[in-house]
Amino acid sequence: MALAPRSTLARIGRAISSVADPAVLLHPFRLMHYYGYSHVRQRRRLTLGRDVRLAPNVSFANAERIALGDFVQVGARCSLWAGKSTSWIRVGDRTTFGPEVFVTAADYGLAEGKRITEQEMVERDITIGPDCWIGARAILTAGVTIGEGAVIGAGSVVTKDVPAGCIAAGVPAKVIRKR
Repeated sequence: MALAPRSTLARIGRAISSVADPAVLLHPFRLMHYYGYSHVRQRRRLTLGRDVRLAPNVSFANAERIALGDFVQVGARCSLWAGKSTSWIRVGDRTTFGPEVFVTAADYGLAEGKRITEQEMVERDITIGPDCWIGARAILTAGVTIGEGAVIGAGSVVTKDVPAGCIAAGVPAKVIRKR
């Protein structure tokens, strides 16, 4: 019987040590916990209209202050984060979110002389009108209103209101034309 080359034995040894690592064995439980608190349990708190379609990996924070209208579609890996105490995210009927859209209704303060994470959160509602299209990887910041029928370009960062029927794109997003 021939002996296996050293590189094969080393590879087998590394495979066994990585699988036997306690952190590797515990990681699936951490993932289940994360999925439970950011996906499954939060979905129960949403206010949903008729026939809302949510990708299975959409994450929510403070979902008791998120309202999605009829026929809203939310794409894969989107995150909708309402504020911890007061701010809401309200989405009108027939609005569509592309994949990886991030919507947050709270920001850290920016006062000088204080660490960012020690500052109070500034919460402001986000309102997205009916029949809007939010492109892939767009970011909507606290306090913005997206008017009825507006389109937000992929990869845009929306820091100001977008009027009804307008197309906005860029970083920061600017109205580029009417629909």
